[in-house]
Amino acid sequence: MRKAVFPGSFDPITLGHINIIERALPLFDEIIIAIGVNAAKNYMWPLDERIAKIKAAFSGNSKIKVTSYQGLTADFCKAEEAQWILRGLRNTADFSYEQTIAQANEKVNGIESLFLICSPEYAYISSSIVRDLARNGGDYSLLVPNNMK
Repeated sequence: MRKAVFPGSFDPITLGHINIIERALPLFDEIIIAIGVNAAKNYMWPLDERIAKIKAAFSGNSKIKVTSYQGLTADFCKAEEAQWILRGLRNTADFSYEQTIAQANEKVNGIESLFLICSPEYAYISSSIVRDLARNGGDYSLLVPNNMK
C-alpha cells in the first residue's frame, strides 16, 4: 500500500493545502492528514475543530485519514507504516526549508519526501495570513474551504 503523511498544524487548512492533497490523491492509496500538536504553540482554532473541519472537507473520500500526533513526523510515519511525507511548496523559501528536513528524514529514518508545487492561484495563501486576517476581522473566506468560514 502506498501511504503518505501530509503533516502540518492546519491552523487552519487552506485552499493551498486542499490543492496539494487533491493533486496527490492519484499517487497514493492513502493520505494521512496529520495534525502535529506542539504544547508550546498557541493555536487559533482548537484541535478538535481543525480535525472535524478537515474531515468534513474530505467527507466521502476513503483515501483520506485525518488524525493528530505528537513528536517527530518520521516516528509517526513509521507507526503508520507510511513510506512518504507529502509536502507542498509555494516558493523557493519553502523548498530551502523543506530540503534539509527531507534529506535528514531519508538518511536517518528511510522516509522519502515528495514535494508538490502548489498551483499558481494558491501560491500566496498561508495559514499565517489567514490567522492574521481572522484576528483582525478581515475576510479570509476566499482562502479556506467553505466549511472553515
